[in-house]
Amino acid sequence: MIGRLNHVAIVVADIAAAVQVYRELLGGQVSAPVDLPEHGVTTVFVTLENTKIELLHPLGENSPIRRFLERNPGGGLHHVCYEVADIAAARDKLVGAGARVLGDGEPRRGAHGKQVLFLQPKDFCGTLIELEQA
Repeated sequence: MIGRLNHVAIVVADIAAAVQVYRELLGGQVSAPVDLPEHGVTTVFVTLENTKIELLHPLGENSPIRRFLERNPGGGLHHVCYEVADIAAARDKLVGAGARVLGDGEPRRGAHGKQVLFLQPKDFCGTLIELEQA
């Protein structure tokens, strides 16, 4: 069902400092920051040869990742994103097998303009998984 690894997301306390680390120290190809108010985050993507790293920073007081930073002030690994050929079919198969989709269960537009869903970490070995329509 899952396809290629689309990205690994890392929550950062200081997005400008994280951009500098990935661009200057690691030599990565780093995008400009993009605010996603509907998700409560600012994102920056670091393009690698075989995948991407997504740097996430809270946007607004109600950001869903603000609590993550409160528990992990230095930031850290947040989720992995896998591509799927048909997000509705993937969701229906997973829910039919007992997995839980976060939120209302309906796909939303993600950072790449494609439909995404997040899956309950307790159902996936403690890992928050994002599915993205390929």
